[in-house]
Amino acid sequence: MSTPTGFDELIHPATRLSVVALLASTEWADFGFVRDSLSLSDSALSKQLHTLEGAGYLDLRKEGTGRKRRTRVRLSERGRTAFDGHVAALRAIVEGAAPAAGTDDTHAAGAGAAAAAGAEAVR
Repeated sequence: MSTPTGFDELIHPATRLSVVALLASTEWADFGFVRDSLSLSDSALSKQLHTLEGAGYLDLRKEGTGRKRRTRVRLSERGRTAFDGHVAALRAIVEGAAPAAGTDDTHAAGAGAAAAAGAEAVR
């Protein structure tokens, strides 16, 4: 099976996908909100944000000074387009893997049994 159009290797890792999915539902989000929502450390989130920013998928904004300094983040148009394309590609993969309505699953079960028998023969 070939990779569907829109599948984005940069977004696909679970942490980045979680970040982008969270940001897709907001305009701007505070760094702390994203960190806490995804249960990430500051350094882990910072690394992911900088990777996504480097690809042009995020806009980062630093506001305030000193102890009141905060970082805000949002998806750029490019990031939103990439996310939408990736979600569509994942849906295409999942829909392609689902058995067609009205078919029986005996071929899949038979293949699994054959693989198990083959593995048993090797032992």
